[in-house]
Amino acid sequence: MSFETLPPVIGAALTKRGYTDLTPVQSAVIEDEARGRDLVVSAQTGSGKTVAFGLALAEALLAETGNVALIDKPLALVIAPTRELALQVSRELGWLYAGAGLRIATCVGGMDASKERRALRAGPAIVVGTPGRLRDHLERGAVDLSGLVGVVLDEADEMLDMGFREDLEEILDATPEGRRTLLFSATMPRPIERLAERYQTNSLRLSLVGQDRGHGDISYQAITVSPAEIENAVVNLLRYHEAETAILFCATRDNVRRFHATLQERGFGVVALSGEHSQSERNQALQALRDRRARVCVATDVAARGIDLPTLSLVIHVEIPRDAETLQHRSGRTGRAGKKGTAAIIVPYNRRRRVEGMLRGAKIEAQWMDAPTPEMIHKQDRSRLLEMLTAETEFEQHDRELAKELMDKLSAEDIAASLVRAHRAKMPTPEELIPNTPEARDKAKADRHRPGFEDVVWFKIGVGRRQNAEPRWILPLLCRRGHITRNEIGAIRIGQFESWFQVPTAVAPKFAEAVVRTASSEDEQDAILIEEAPEGPRVQARQNRREGGHDGPRVRPKPFGKGPKGKDFGGKKPGAHFKKGPKPSGKKFAGKRKPGPKKHG
Repeated sequence: MSFETLPPVIGAALTKRGYTDLTPVQSAVIEDEARGRDLVVSAQTGSGKTVAFGLALAEALLAETGNVALIDKPLALVIAPTRELALQVSRELGWLYAGAGLRIATCVGGMDASKERRALRAGPAIVVGTPGRLRDHLERGAVDLSGLVGVVLDEADEMLDMGFREDLEEILDATPEGRRTLLFSATMPRPIERLAERYQTNSLRLSLVGQDRGHGDISYQAITVSPAEIENAVVNLLRYHEAETAILFCATRDNVRRFHATLQERGFGVVALSGEHSQSERNQALQALRDRRARVCVATDVAARGIDLPTLSLVIHVEIPRDAETLQHRSGRTGRAGKKGTAAIIVPYNRRRRVEGMLRGAKIEAQWMDAPTPEMIHKQDRSRLLEMLTAETEFEQHDRELAKELMDKLSAEDIAASLVRAHRAKMPTPEELIPNTPEARDKAKADRHRPGFEDVVWFKIGVGRRQNAEPRWILPLLCRRGHITRNEIGAIRIGQFESWFQVPTAVAPKFAEAVVRTASSEDEQDAILIEEAPEGPRVQARQNRREGGHDGPRVRPKPFGKGPKGKDFGGKKPGAHFKKGPKPSGKKFAGKRKPGPKKHG
């Protein structure tokens, strides 16, 4: 393809780089309709956005730099959310504008600020940086933004999510009125629209995401597992795909540490990236991935921003993304520049509905499947080994001499077997997984039962979630009423209006007699109905749904707003931590819990 509509120096740089066509987002920003205007561009990760805004500003930058030596103020400013992304942008713009001789200064946290100030005094045409460091240079007078012809906010949605709003506003307020403002973002939430309204004039909206939110070069897989099998499923996925580079996403630093240690113990070459790592440690980790000394990276969402690894072909969502946008950002690390990639979501049985809703809302079609078994992995290993060992190879003479010596001592079959064994010795051992069947899941649950609870009787107590019931205050009540210890009470299941608990069969008769004997209408706790429920919580729940309520026409017990008066409830009064919650009024109780922090999957 000829790049006739572009400045010759830019067209030559693209050709030298191996470009034959522009991506959709790159073509859109240089159309006549977009030329010279403020832009709000929504495009998926990996679509070539960096080169796109380089092309969008090229005409104005080259017009202002007829004499490069006379540049005394930056002409373009690019703001990115993370150090890695800023450094990546700087490298991309470096080769794009290399023929024009434009200087580029990079200002990011974790680097030597004095060196950055010297680079800013050297007259760069383009400044690339993170919001915090750019604001610091601005407040110290190290950078003058009054000569800008264009400002780019890359990954604008992520910068707002990370709390950089004030930094961005201070930087943008210091720019001249006539400059172009380009907002590039994978998603376009309301805060981005408000930012565009404030700092742009007659902007053009370009949406290149398309109707299908899923990335066309990424195949999505949803792997259903037992919650206890997540680590083993991750190990088997890594072994099955044997990706040149893979990234595992976790929600917290603690989980990054845990999975990093787990994979190291199993023999994987693995590095970790999270907020607790210094810039030097991050650089070393990324270099290990590029040098192939490591093949797996365990990271948090924010730490992985800006990672550009051409060999990355597998993304594993170890923990379910909090929303469709996060799923898109994470998965977009692979399937870049026309290459194929795989995004696997680990889905515990009890979270399947949530993931189905997320995928449906994102218009992503995922293939639901079980985690790879050792048999499947061994089959893949066999195919890969045969392909690798039978590939045409040029051998050095001394290698052939050694091979001949081996042939004199061993049979060809023994030599081949030794070669296969040597290759397999480097591969981590696959994990045995619980079969994905209802029977196997039930057996796994049974195996996890506490010793002594193999044979149990279910009882029920007439309080539930509507009465702020929870195990920590039900347990002392059961011990006092039933004359047993807490070690003799098994699983507790909290229902809407009543709760169920297990008692070993050997203890059940004594417990049943005691709760009848200790029942009394004089005390609120002692008046609570406790009785045997052989059917257990599941059967009862199905019956309740059919009947539209709980079993039998009985009056609902009163809620414990502040716990029964005058009673020592094992050190914890019923519902005591919900003191400020609603109190019973009239015949109906709203029964809402005190708001707490949201839990993300």
